[in-house]
Amino acid sequence: MFWFIVSTILLLFTVRFRYPYLIKEVTYARRIAMAIYRMTKYLKSRPPYTLLDRFLDSVQKHPHKAFIRFRDETHSYAQSDKRSNKIARSLLKHADLHEGDTVALLLGNEPMFLWMWLALAKIGCSVALLNHNIRSKCLLHCFTCCGATVLIAAAELQDAVEEVLPALREQGISVYILTDHVTTEGMESLSDKIAQASDEPIPADLRANITLSSPAAYIYTSGTTGLPKAAVMAQLRLWAIASLFSICGVKSDDVVYICLPLYHSAGFGIGFGGAIERGATVVLKSKFSSSQFWDDCRKYNVTVIQYIGETMRYLCNTPKRVSDQVHNVRMAIGNGIRPEVWRTFMNRFGNVDIQEFYGSTEGTLGFLNYAGKMGAIGRVNIFHKKLYPYALVKFDQEHEEPVRNADGFCIEVAKGETGLLVSKITQKAQFAGYARDPKQTEKKKLYNVFEKGDVYFNSGDLFRTDHENFIYFQDRVGDTFRWKGENVSTNEVSDILTMAASIEEANTYGVTVPGYEGRAGMATITLKKDHQFEPEVIFSHVTTYLPSYARPRFIRIQDCLAVTCTFKQLKGKLVEEGFDPAVITDPLFVLDETVKSYRPLTRDTYQSILDGRFRL
Repeated sequence: MFWFIVSTILLLFTVRFRYPYLIKEVTYARRIAMAIYRMTKYLKSRPPYTLLDRFLDSVQKHPHKAFIRFRDETHSYAQSDKRSNKIARSLLKHADLHEGDTVALLLGNEPMFLWMWLALAKIGCSVALLNHNIRSKCLLHCFTCCGATVLIAAAELQDAVEEVLPALREQGISVYILTDHVTTEGMESLSDKIAQASDEPIPADLRANITLSSPAAYIYTSGTTGLPKAAVMAQLRLWAIASLFSICGVKSDDVVYICLPLYHSAGFGIGFGGAIERGATVVLKSKFSSSQFWDDCRKYNVTVIQYIGETMRYLCNTPKRVSDQVHNVRMAIGNGIRPEVWRTFMNRFGNVDIQEFYGSTEGTLGFLNYAGKMGAIGRVNIFHKKLYPYALVKFDQEHEEPVRNADGFCIEVAKGETGLLVSKITQKAQFAGYARDPKQTEKKKLYNVFEKGDVYFNSGDLFRTDHENFIYFQDRVGDTFRWKGENVSTNEVSDILTMAASIEEANTYGVTVPGYEGRAGMATITLKKDHQFEPEVIFSHVTTYLPSYARPRFIRIQDCLAVTCTFKQLKGKLVEEGFDPAVITDPLFVLDETVKSYRPLTRDTYQSILDGRFRL
């Protein structure tokens, strides 16, 4: 018996040593299998079982459970159900909506956003989730491309709607403002109508023809390089995104903190949808606040948080407090956390299980870092790859297209080499494309990738895998550039720059320089409070940590960096402005090897660069 116990312990240690991620692999596979089983069951059910049906089941199961907590308000599942019934009935009566219609929402993060989606789902309508920060031409474009016939806006956004009202009236669009009284011609109040409506259940036959392939929502890409595109999110796609919570291990008794915008797929699909799928409670925040974040988590007993882009870094940059680890947050789900921020976050805020994932609103594939490997977005998993075939292929940075062999097919990269992620479009992994934009939809497809007739989705993102098969995001196509015959990763350069004691943020990109091949590196930075730009120190820093070709030739200093609503840095305008001191009023510096420093970029120096007298 003794030797049996000893042998068992040795075996477990051996397995643990040889296969350190085995337990997490098994747990992940089990959760994926359960998610697929549930999805298959929903597909087979008649009528189809949608996320709305899941919500209605939760209303029956635990009507008095808190569904939404917002400021000092708490709304139960039953109260939210009745509230959405009132909204649905008022819209049926006054807006003359029918199954299959599309309604555009222009609302901030508030309970009405969630009730409105539930109400419209109950009458079989799809919902276009407009970014409430956009205005004028961009707002009109986003509204028009989704094919909506009705626009519903918050009272505080009435001025934004009035800017485009003449164009909306020309198109015969009905406009409703969530207020009791409106005097502007061409607009109607809605709050008063909702208050007068019945909260009786909405008959299911009003949505009888809705299938899992019907559009549930239109969610817009961030539009970092042009006008946003409306990605079509079908009911089945919404289910798949909402299932991420269950795959991560979120439970029905969890309290989920949503401070990301609800018009984005992370806040709406993963956060709101995931909470419905789990039957959990949502704590809704009007917008992200790093100073209020942990106080909110303590106040509402939050157990699961969401993050995206730079939000984790913002949290790490707040002043340290003795209460930093006094909270009940057990899990953080999101994407875009950098390794050094991950490490800092864990050390400062405690042992929070960070579930880093990769996915795009319109993409056909996602990854989850279930093993917890710092910096990775996932791991090559045979089971996963079999279900959703994908590959990393060689990519030509100069021509911005995949490299093809003599037979015209793409070439997979070797382990450790950076490649473009492409995923096969199949019946299981469908690409719905962009609403009313066949040209942009077609641009995301790659044909004859590995064999004649196959079709793959072009993610536009570059990745590499390591010797343990972990996958790491490298950059976006267009963000990586070539200089001196080498590929430069903007993310890598920005990470190195922000390691300097004086630099708060860095946005790296490539700019064209007459007489040079490729693009020279340039970084727009912000400085930490009470810090000055020290040219010699920064020169020493970049020459220590970056190879010659990756060192930013130009540095521009701003008070703050322009970002999208999901904290993605905007590069387009910066690239366009380049390094011309006649165009740029911000402080500009150029790397000068002869004096081992960055020196001010004057008009004379600029001209000497153009003339070829100053060598980069």
